Amino acid sequence: MTKATIDDIDVAGRRVLLRVDFNVPLRDGHIGDDRRIRAALPTIASLRHRGARTVIVTHVGRPGGHVDPTLSVAPIAARLSELLGAQVGIATDVVGSSAQAVVEGLRDGEVGMLENVRFEPGEEANDPQLADTLAGFAEVFVNDAFGTAHRAHASTEGVAHRLPAVAGYLMARELEMLGSVLENPCHPLVSVLGGAKVSTKLGVITNLVKRVDTLHIGGAMACTFYRAQGEQTGRSLVEEDQVEVARGVLDAARTAGCTLQLPVDVVVAEEAVEGAATQAVGWDAIPEDRMVVDVGPATVAAITATFADAGTVVWNGPLGIYEIDAFARATREVAVALADSPALSIIGGGDLGAAVEDAGVVDKIDFISTGGGATLELLEGRVLPGVAALRDRQPVAG
Repeated sequence: MTKATIDDIDVAGRRVLLRVDFNVPLRDGHIGDDRRIRAALPTIASLRHRGARTVIVTHVGRPGGHVDPTLSVAPIAARLSELLGAQVGIATDVVGSSAQAVVEGLRDGEVGMLENVRFEPGEEANDPQLADTLAGFAEVFVNDAFGTAHRAHASTEGVAHRLPAVAGYLMARELEMLGSVLENPCHPLVSVLGGAKVSTKLGVITNLVKRVDTLHIGGAMACTFYRAQGEQTGRSLVEEDQVEVARGVLDAARTAGCTLQLPVDVVVAEEAVEGAATQAVGWDAIPEDRMVVDVGPATVAAITATFADAGTVVWNGPLGIYEIDAFARATREVAVALADSPALSIIGGGDLGAAVEDAGVVDKIDFISTGGGATLELLEGRVLPGVAALRDRQPVAG
């Protein structure tokens, strides 16, 4: 991790614009899952302890540049106040008079929060004027929002060019852990990739087959690989335009010496609905009137067997339709096995993070990313705009 962090900059008595990713599920003003808020607490606590005047910026949902009262950050500010045991001031706008009053009213060690930054039409457009106004609220910029680091927005990339910009602890940890997979992993390196579509994971797959020792493919996207091998997949989801691409990935894995393993058995059902009758069948015996909804027990055994000797395991994407309890069994069983393995365990964000929490093993996983798209892009080897704009850490002389 080569980026400077809050430990590398003086914040005492200074206003700090802190970009976080508090994009939590909100329903009727209630937070469904506060993990993203809790993940940023170490950075906020450090800034408070060191006497910073912290101005928090976040987004919630996709209001599209319009004010949507159902996506107000007010419930988030209230929850953060509870977690900090200190009042968090809340502005009723992003860059207007209320925001200005909250910022100017902060004292050393205090925290304020601006309204949902995506209420501003200039946010996602990376509008220079909005970036200028946000930067004018502070003397230092701290980006702790890894989940938005792949977006060049005004509050992530734009502000970073206008203020001394460093990483928060969460951002630094994300870059360190995910970067280690690409740069200096402990081998054998095992990767498990699930999800519905090859097209959304193609960049990750292409990059990982050159780096990992074993790559397990699960989820509905395995069916596209089956089709690439000439097998029938019943009524399962298949990306027809990706079949030839999948064939090329299989060839690339062989060339790279990567063991790419597809499910040896799958769970099928007539419909992807709760209560549907299921059956486990071989990968080459999927009935014409059934669809794949999960991987089977033999596949779970094959995946977990590779964990015993692995040095590092990185997993992104559930292995079945985890939102339906009956089709989440393989994901939960693999999560439990990974938690019990001696390997360094790294799990991608998004749906899989929620699935692992449902399995009750969060505390036994070494690292769970808070990113979704950012995690995928980093594992693809792409440069994240919100990271590139941060200061590099200066080498120690001597």
